[in-house]
Amino acid sequence: MFDIKVNLILGAIKLAGKLTLSQAHSVGSVVGTMIWLLNTRMCRITRANLSACYPRLTTQERNQLAKRSLQETSKTLLEVAIFWEWPVERCLSSVKEIEGSELIDNALQLRQGLILLAPHIGNWELAGLYMATKFDMAALFKPPKMKGLEPYMTKVRQKTGSELVPTNKKGVIRLFKILKEGGVVGILPDQDPTAAGGVYAPFFGIQTNTMKLVSKLIEKTHAKVLITCAVRLDKGAGFRLVVKQIDPDIYSDDLLTSVTGMNRSVQAAVMEIPEQYQWEYKRFKRRPDGLPYLYYKGKIGKRSNGPDLTVGKMAS
Repeated sequence: MFDIKVNLILGAIKLAGKLTLSQAHSVGSVVGTMIWLLNTRMCRITRANLSACYPRLTTQERNQLAKRSLQETSKTLLEVAIFWEWPVERCLSSVKEIEGSELIDNALQLRQGLILLAPHIGNWELAGLYMATKFDMAALFKPPKMKGLEPYMTKVRQKTGSELVPTNKKGVIRLFKILKEGGVVGILPDQDPTAAGGVYAPFFGIQTNTMKLVSKLIEKTHAKVLITCAVRLDKGAGFRLVVKQIDPDIYSDDLLTSVTGMNRSVQAAVMEIPEQYQWEYKRFKRRPDGLPYLYYKGKIGKRSNGPDLTVGKMAS
């Protein structure tokens, strides 16, 4: 049964890989709209996140943003499939505009190592693929839950020569070594880390479990940090690759100040194009002690490192 599921998923990926970018976007818009109309679990998570992060929007405004987010995230899922299947040159041809590339050049000249933070905005898979073709880069890689998919995913993500580093102690040691040698590391900064790997810091006014890894890497290696994303252009026209400076607080010796600076940079990037952020992810699934679970009424958080915004139930 497991092999059947894996084969079905691989078959769907290969089928999606035959689409053009414009076709993928058209299909994604339809799929996202259906997810919205059916009020699926994915839709409810999106609405809960937006209710927490944009409390001042009217219900109508949040609903409009939620619908657009579901459409954009559906496009992202199809894009990931086609970028895995397309030749590298064809993937790179979808990048039509580049903003801030000189920031990378300047950082690399310092030979202190460079951390590229790629939040879940637009298509982070394309952002990583593009960067890996420009210089040697290592990226954290968390194996999929379906082990049968791991060989395929490893193969397609290494087609540009990018080094995949496991999300364990051995992998973290490897990241330290790469940065010490002046190399480049790519990290998704807005994932929910383990209890040991995270600390609560503000994100959209909510005390959010946030990874300590980036701050620890900076502390030990003095690496420079930039934030990047591949923003989707209208009507299947391609992408604009954006590179921006990070909030200087990320370089603070104080852990909480550093992590807060990272979250502030991610939030600023999200606010520029909120419909292309992956609001479908349970970013706030860990809650401080005594506060209601964000996504399902009645469940309580496990631990606390400070105050938080209480969201008692899903938005209706």
